Amino acid sequence: MKFTHLFIGICTVTVLSTACDDTVTTLGNSLVTDKSEVVIDSVFQVTGSSERNAEIQSRTVTQLLGTLDAKEYGHFSSEIITQFMPSLNLDTVGVSIDDIDSVKLLMFMLPGSFTGDSLVPMGLKVYPLKKQLTDGMVPPVTNVLPYPVTDYYDESDCWTPQTQIYTANALYNDSVNNLAYRTVSVSLPLEFGKRFFNEYLNSPQTFATPQAFAQFFPGLYIKNSFGSGRVININESRINLYYKRHAKVTTNDVTRDTIYNASATYMAVTPEVVTTNLIDMELSSSLSDMVAAGKNLLVAPAGYDVAINFPTQSILAGYKANAGDMSVINTLTFSIPVEEITNDYNINPPANVLLVLAKEKKEFFAENKISDNKTSFLASYNSLTNSYEFTNMRQYILDMLEKGTLTADDYTFTLTPVTVVTETSGNGYYGQTQTYTTGINPYIEGPAMCALKLDEAKIKFTYSKQSINN
Repeated sequence: MKFTHLFIGICTVTVLSTACDDTVTTLGNSLVTDKSEVVIDSVFQVTGSSERNAEIQSRTVTQLLGTLDAKEYGHFSSEIITQFMPSLNLDTVGVSIDDIDSVKLLMFMLPGSFTGDSLVPMGLKVYPLKKQLTDGMVPPVTNVLPYPVTDYYDESDCWTPQTQIYTANALYNDSVNNLAYRTVSVSLPLEFGKRFFNEYLNSPQTFATPQAFAQFFPGLYIKNSFGSGRVININESRINLYYKRHAKVTTNDVTRDTIYNASATYMAVTPEVVTTNLIDMELSSSLSDMVAAGKNLLVAPAGYDVAINFPTQSILAGYKANAGDMSVINTLTFSIPVEEITNDYNINPPANVLLVLAKEKKEFFAENKISDNKTSFLASYNSLTNSYEFTNMRQYILDMLEKGTLTADDYTFTLTPVTVVTETSGNGYYGQTQTYTTGINPYIEGPAMCALKLDEAKIKFTYSKQSINN
């Protein structure tokens, strides 16, 4: 085991002295030497293996739509089945049911929030759900849904009889307008908008809760209809009503009737409702061959995690053998180099990964936990160093030192791709803002993959020790 010793300082004192002094007194036969040093231990072996992560919790506000086939990645497609949260207040002043002009489903994505070819034309169709969704519908398992989708919609009741064509290049002229998003705009039946407006006028209690609204309008199924080569990441979905508003305007004591064109968002996908990505993932033979050859692959969504055997016992053994009774553990860091996998669709490593004790992974996501730097740790991909770096594992090793006798459950971890949800608070005008992590979910943002070079992983363990020589 390799150790590097950094001497902080040596102070020689007599038994009659209470502090360091420029003059050393040598009264008596006893001379006490107090020596402090920092030890850096950095030679440890990390091992691991790829393991299938076919079951993922896909309930998320993020929605994926599209399909692609990449020989280096595999086949991936995703469709959407979702409820909507209604607005509590509708614009009814000067508006009648006959003033409703049109209804549109708007799906927003940030520029570049897609995998594949931005120009390839693809098609979608929209169907109304014929019964409500429930929380028990999620999570799905790749290729094996927990319910037949056909039970929830009628193929003959399509709200887009003419397939909606879209690309990811200049949707809805947003690039021309220099907007910070792109929009897939889908026209829905005018009759739906009028029925919606009439329900609000006659039964406003329908809009009081998501559950009551879902009885009136269960939601939508959004299906790929043709095309391949792109998957878009939709970060917001709304349904807008477009209508005319009648008003009276007075100018120079003259009052006249005026008609305004208006629009409003009357329902949207929010965290309070059920929305599910129906993911179909088939890994390529090239990825399977790499795993068979011993490569440690991260592939998402519904691909591979990596099981990691962390050398906790070796770390503690070296510490106990060298630290002595007077010592303090300073830091424990873990850096994993990454090899990007060449492909034609610009599929990159996951932006964020979670290192969590394997025995606690399912509980972590089921209970919506946040990484605690004790049994779970978060790292972001550093594209400059091509690595994931866990910089704060000190409390974990302290807990293991206190526990004493360890089992495999104490040092067997799972590394899995995740999506990090954050919120920002403070006054942005004065630059006084702070970002908080509010959620860590299984990765559902789009295709991602990389290989971990565990044989080159670096663990840096530092501690201070003090020795007294008489």
